[in-house]
Amino acid sequence: MPDKPSETTSAAHQVELATSRLDSLSIPGAVAAQIFSRVSQSQFSPSMLADIIESEPALAARILSLISRHGVNLADESFSLRRWLDKLPAQEVSDAVLSVKIYQDFDQGLDGGGNPPKKGLLLHSLAVGCCAKAIAEIVSFQVNSQAAYYAGLLHDIGKFALEDAMPRSFAHIVEEAKSSGLSTCTVERRHLGCDHAILGKHLAQKWQLPNAVSLAIWLHHSEAAAISEDMPEARIAQVVQLADTVARQCGIGQSGSFDLPGPTEPTAQSLGIGPEQLQEIRRNLSGQVAEKTKVLGLDLPSSAANYFSIVHTAAARFARDNTKLTLENSRLQTASSHFDFTTDFLLSINSAAAPIDVAENFAVRWQKFYQTGMVCLYFVPSAETRNLKAVIVEKLSQSRAAILNVPAQTCPIPKPIQRSFAILDAHEHIDWLFDQLGVDFDLKQSKLVPLLSNGKAVGALIFELYYPADVELFEEKFRTSASVAGAVLGAALARQKQEHFAERFAQLISKPEETTPSGPAPIGSLDALAEMAAGAAHELNNPLSVISGRAQLLAEVKGNDEKKEHLRQIQENAREISKLIDGLMSFAEPTRPRPTHTDVRQMLDEAIQLTNLKTSVEHINVQIEIADDVETVFVDSGQIVSAIANIISNAIESYSSELGPIKITAESAGMGELVKLTIRDLGCGMDIETTRKATQPFFSAKPAGRKRGMGLAYAARFIQLNGGVLNIESEPGAGTTVTVYLPGK
Repeated sequence: MPDKPSETTSAAHQVELATSRLDSLSIPGAVAAQIFSRVSQSQFSPSMLADIIESEPALAARILSLISRHGVNLADESFSLRRWLDKLPAQEVSDAVLSVKIYQDFDQGLDGGGNPPKKGLLLHSLAVGCCAKAIAEIVSFQVNSQAAYYAGLLHDIGKFALEDAMPRSFAHIVEEAKSSGLSTCTVERRHLGCDHAILGKHLAQKWQLPNAVSLAIWLHHSEAAAISEDMPEARIAQVVQLADTVARQCGIGQSGSFDLPGPTEPTAQSLGIGPEQLQEIRRNLSGQVAEKTKVLGLDLPSSAANYFSIVHTAAARFARDNTKLTLENSRLQTASSHFDFTTDFLLSINSAAAPIDVAENFAVRWQKFYQTGMVCLYFVPSAETRNLKAVIVEKLSQSRAAILNVPAQTCPIPKPIQRSFAILDAHEHIDWLFDQLGVDFDLKQSKLVPLLSNGKAVGALIFELYYPADVELFEEKFRTSASVAGAVLGAALARQKQEHFAERFAQLISKPEETTPSGPAPIGSLDALAEMAAGAAHELNNPLSVISGRAQLLAEVKGNDEKKEHLRQIQENAREISKLIDGLMSFAEPTRPRPTHTDVRQMLDEAIQLTNLKTSVEHINVQIEIADDVETVFVDSGQIVSAIANIISNAIESYSSELGPIKITAESAGMGELVKLTIRDLGCGMDIETTRKATQPFFSAKPAGRKRGMGLAYAARFIQLNGGVLNIESEPGAGTTVTVYLPGK
């Protein structure tokens, strides 16, 4: 384990940087041969690849990412990979599968010794996917079986990424896990500062994999049963967790972990699966994996020779396809003016704008750009009300807002466009809405399109199309513009929802019985804040990835350099917000402490050294007094050193000019069961309200442009997790005293 928290953080950053550069995972040569053989056929159709794609993690991740960008929801009961492949452009699918990397020496390990063979990890992933699907079919009312299969197949993409990005390091991790009988997660955290579950989650978000798959990748090594009680969508992680255990018990493949598989009974009971059902799944699992292995051609002889022969045959066809791609590129260039519309709309959005204001902005621009008649944009109402908000744009861009009522037994969004894009004749579906608008739409010329966000309609757009005979010519353009609007409106609605969460939370933690006049929020409030942080990050990640992805697609179209620069800024700000979300998640779910007996003097010295690095202050005026009867505390040294360093950093910042003294004392408390640390400065101090909020995430008394305000929040969180207590007493102009109680035994 690294000696200092800073080393752990640095290692984690380096690993995340290395894996984040991966655009896809690599596939074995045997699978590549199967792909080339089918793609090179003259009558190729994407659905011909369905059985290979759904059996190979790298290809499945690649295609699910592609399908997700087209707004498809994996959790939809009607989802079929084969059907959706044929709906996608064949060239787009072939480009996606042919652009993945190919690794050689498939039957050898990373170091030539088979530790573990990549084939073993692939077989393990197949087993978990098949097992997860079988489990989900039993508990179908809780988890979609298709989503469960792909979540199981992709649950270890973090390990595949480590194999591709840093094969020697991963080989050593597996060797250590094998020799010590540990899980790879434990060894990864020790050497890398993070584990494959976190890395897999980050890749899933980058590749825009379905949210259910991302959750399972992230949480399948966590207390999934406890999490799913408050977050039902995390139940899929329980399914994958149980499937992983069953696959390991059956000895199919090799996961790279060598700890004993945990018991299946608690998770099975939580999901409502009986012992006989679980035994039946075990009996069928080996045969299911064998069928998938046969599809991939993993056991065929002379796979390398077949691969090179097929590549040679396919080269001529790909050369011909290059001409088609050139023509397609020309078509895209002629359509670039259409993207100016969506670009200008994105650049006009105020991040704090209410959803109704964003809707009005878009509806006015739609009318002007497409030269339509009257326009109406309305939102899907919440489950608690039959009222919906709408924006009406009459001629000459005159707009107004309205509140409309959805009649009982009526769906506000017609079923054909609830989850997929289509252009409908409005008068055939929403006469109830026209009756309430108070304007005379030309019903024969009025069209209706959905505004989709993450595969689900958040609203709809009605407009008068003066040239209805040309509707097919406009369909793709309407689809693109409406998808951008849906993504932005979905993000605005999610932000509005988070603001509501925050306001409710502020009420919760502001109750008199939960706070003290001079101290920070108590431990219960920190737990509540952590729960809110996880929920907020979960809600915001999907809209952020959609916005960033749309901005990237628009930036790739040749056009105005200034607009490209604006789009680049949108992407950078989206990434910055993503970093804030990562901060929330690390606050909400930090690494579990590993307490040991830690020398108090050494711990304080390391905290001062870490403070030097954090603040770039070479000489800190710290006075330390340790009572004779104080020797050690029983804590996770790394977490408490980080916490104390954050407290000292705050003390340093309290001095406006010359660096004043900071006094630290350590003495026994609570009959020797506790050690009391007192950290006092004579700086500017804080008033009662500031003191009360000091440990809340992102709170700071500094003006805009400050740091993110997580220092004392992390300190309080780490101290709490280690069984300690933090109190703050402060007075403006008289300094601040932070008291920390830590377990001595």
